[in-house]
Amino acid sequence: MRFSLGDVVRMKKQHPCGNDEWEIMRVGMDFRIRCLKCGRMVMLPRPKFEKSVKAIVRSITDAEPDNKG
Repeated sequence: MRFSLGDVVRMKKQHPCGNDEWEIMRVGMDFRIRCLKCGRMVMLPRPKFEKSVKAIVRSITDAEPDNKG
């Protein structure tokens, strides 16, 4: 799976606030994600993040219009 800044992902486990949707704030060897309900930020190593993702809810790359030619 490819992840981009601004993507919204659904995780397998819920956050203690009850939400399971997170926005990706940083990509690389570590991922920083922000809870969409309470705003809490969490850093996860790439292997743990990739195992924890259930689905991509909203991808920023799919939402951008194609302005080529």
